[in-house]
Formats: sequence, structure tokens, C-alpha cells
Amino acid sequence: YYLEQTTGQPYLTLEIDREAVASYNLNVDAVQRVIEVGIGGQVASQVFEGQRQFDIVVRFPEDVRDSFKKIMEVPVYLPTGGFIPLKRVTRIVPQEGPREIAREDGWRRVIVGVNLKEIDIGTYVSRLQKAIDEKLDIPDGYFLVYGGAFENQQRAMNHLLVVVPLSLLIIIGLLYLMFGRLRYAMLIFANLPFALSGGIFLLLMRGFYLSVSASIGFVALFGVAVLNGIVLIAHLNELRQNGMPLRAAVVTGSANRLRPVLMTALVASLGFIPMAFNTGPGSEVQRPLATVVIGGLITATLLTLLVLPTLYNWMEKNRDVPDKDDAFGIHDDD
Repeated sequence: YYLEQTTGQPYLTLEIDREAVASYNLNVDAVQRVIEVGIGGQVASQVFEGQRQFDIVVRFPEDVRDSFKKIMEVPVYLPTGGFIPLKRVTRIVPQEGPREIAREDGWRRVIVGVNLKEIDIGTYVSRLQKAIDEKLDIPDGYFLVYGGAFENQQRAMNHLLVVVPLSLLIIIGLLYLMFGRLRYAMLIFANLPFALSGGIFLLLMRGFYLSVSASIGFVALFGVAVLNGIVLIAHLNELRQNGMPLRAAVVTGSANRLRPVLMTALVASLGFIPMAFNTGPGSEVQRPLATVVIGGLITATLLTLLVLPTLYNWMEKNRDVPDKDDAFGIHDDD
């Protein structure tokens, strides 16, 4: 980890001896002005060069202030005439002070950086927040802000809150255009919760949290789940359009589409297995994504082959399967 160093800078401070100042009939302001103006410098005037202006700073020559011994010999003039060296009314005190004072949005801040390995950032921050809540009592006036990659992740999650619902609406629209009936689109869409449940279950079982990569995995999973639903429902409709009774079409169509649905799920799942158990660089991103896809495909495939035909049989009782052109009101005049 990395902790921003805010202290540890050595300082040498000139402290004024007020008793000595009073014994010489001086005041503290006179001594402070010698230190401020002679050593630090003071703006005496300005010079203009075109549109630019520059300050004219007056202070002691460098050969008078290039060592502490010489600084302590700087003259301080007395009200009664004459002068005394600065060392008569001041002393040098070594101190340790801040290296810098960093601010963000008007607040002082200290950065604690952590490099993560073999864990995703969402999981780490969740555990960190829990540990802080249980073990630390943060004083008043202090607060924690999680930035860096986690802040970027939260921003990406907010974008996904818009992208994912929009994607689902587009899927419903495309399914309606394909089948011509909203009930078929919603029937295929009902397969998504089955996929969602499997992805979440395996994600929690492996101890992962919902991250950006896991959310992207859900988007990919929804695509495969919808594809399996389309393959099955389109074939069932085709069998019924050819005159096969509803129940026979459901049984025959499910058996016919068993192999294509399993092949689609297996190809995707087997391809993600190396990512799910990867431990190399980038594994914190790959493992949640692969876990979601594998878990979701297991439940989605089983429920596509078992539950979806049952729902189709229940929904289509006493209904004829329409031709898509009829559904949109398109008729051939010939």
C-alpha cells in the first residue's frame, strides 16, 4: 500500500525571546519585520513589461543569509540608537512539520493507495468498509472517500443502469418484430430471470460481488438465453403451423431442440471455464464475468428445456399460432 507522507519535513524555526526583546525596549513586531523582510523578502514596488507585471522584492544580500550563523548576526536596530545581533533576541528551534498540505474541493486530504492482487476492487472495498465500520471510530470532521479505480467503477455502474434496461427494451422490440405477438416476446423474456438467478447464485457461492465485469457478463448471458428461447419457440410455432397439435408440438419440438440448445450453452460455458479459474494478471476482472456466464447458462439451459415448454403449453391453450404477416395486419391480395 501507499500512504501519502504529510509530516516528516525538518524545519528550523526562529522563536523570539520576549523577555530579551523587552529588556532592549523593543517590540516583537520590530524583530519579526527584520526576519520577514530581511530573510524572506518584501515587495517594495512593481515593474511592468508590456501586459505583464513583476514584483520587486527587497531583502538582505545572499552572503548575509546563506547560513544560520550569519542570519543570527543580522542587526536589529534599537529605538535609542545602535543595534544588536538577532541572536540576542531569538533562538533557533529544530522542529518537524508538514511536508505539504494537500486539498481537494476545499478539504484537506490524505491519500492512502492500495494495489490489489487476486481480488476484484468491488469485493475489496466492500470488505474494507465493513472492517472500518466494525473496528474504527472515525472522529468528527473526518470522512472517507473511495476514489481511483473504484470511483471509475461506480461511474461505469451508473452507466450500466442506463445501458442494461435499454438493451432489454431493444431485445423485447426485436422479439416482437420477429414473432408478431407480444406474448411470445414476453415468454422468451421470462427466460432472463432464470439466467439471472444462476449467475447471482454462483457469484455469491464463489464470494464475488457485483462488479462492472460481472454486469457485463449478465449482458452477454442475456444474449445467449434469448437466443436459446428463440430457437425453441420458433420451432414450436413452426410445428404448430404445420398442423401438429399443441401438446405434441411441445414434446416433439423440445426434443428436437435439445441438442442445439445444449451445444450453444456448452460451447459458451466451456469457453469461459479457463477465465473462471484464472489466477494471472487480469483475473480480478475475468473471474466474475466468467462466473456469471457459466452459472447463468446452467440454470437458463435447464429451465429453457423444462420450464419454457411448460409455460408455452399453458399460454397457448385454446389459441392458434398466428402467421407473422397476419399479426402485423399484412395480407396478400392475391
